Amino acid sequence: MTVIAIVGPTAVGKSDVAVELALAMGAEIVSVDSMQVYVGMDIGTAKLGPTERRGVLHHMIDVWQPIDEVSVVAFRDRARAAISDALSRGVPVIVVGGSWLYVQAVLDEMDFPGTDPELRARLESELIEVGPQVMHVRLAAADPDAAAAILPTNGRRIVRALEVVELTGSFTARLPEARSWVEARWIGLAVDRVVLDARITERVDEMWERGLIDEVRALRERGLGRTARGALGYRQVLQALDGNGDLEVARRETIDGTRKFARRQERRFRQDERITWVAAGPDAVTTTLTLLRR
Repeated sequence: MTVIAIVGPTAVGKSDVAVELALAMGAEIVSVDSMQVYVGMDIGTAKLGPTERRGVLHHMIDVWQPIDEVSVVAFRDRARAAISDALSRGVPVIVVGGSWLYVQAVLDEMDFPGTDPELRARLESELIEVGPQVMHVRLAAADPDAAAAILPTNGRRIVRALEVVELTGSFTARLPEARSWVEARWIGLAVDRVVLDARITERVDEMWERGLIDEVRALRERGLGRTARGALGYRQVLQALDGNGDLEVARRETIDGTRKFARRQERRFRQDERITWVAAGPDAVTTTLTLLRR
């Protein structure tokens, strides 16, 4: 049975389309979002609540605690287990995600290079000393494609990419041509950039109104790992709370950072020729169902 992958930039409407498709197809959803797996990171990740899921079973949401550092391999293995279980029961699966690396790690066969503890320790020490932005500049010089796919604030992934570059000569070269782990139909949701920018602003404003600041405060009390701390929105709020307290600056920086991230997402997905692009909007579900019947 074919798996459906719904991909595209953040705020394009993937989650809502996936729920509508799941209801029409009797499918289950596997979220491939690197931050929605964390318990309590709800507002800032635009995680659908129980009511918004409309009875559709969602996997890979609220799996780990925010203090945990979850590798791509651990994420992949758990997501694949959910996919395999659903397919074994004859249930269609809709995979939803905006991160090319995580979507491809789950749906394709990828060779993940080994690690060197001594090298990793050195790079992590440098990260603490100079910060992720400086390390990202270094990665961009060594492997521009890898840097384009990684947020300048994501220290963990920057360190991993630099580690692979030093071990193998190139991070990007270690990512093979797509070899499917499971048969899948890939659908990308697209929208005009001006419209997407407006949606992102609206989404961030709504996060502030719904209480993102209080959510971050509560998470900080419970404990946040390096990965969770680097998530868009959370990082900016934490910096404000731990610094000058200017939450309005944090809001503007979150909007700007999310817009840049969305552009990187779309550029990366556009390189995958398996994806059929559909205009996001009220006709997206009908259009997608028509495509899937062909």
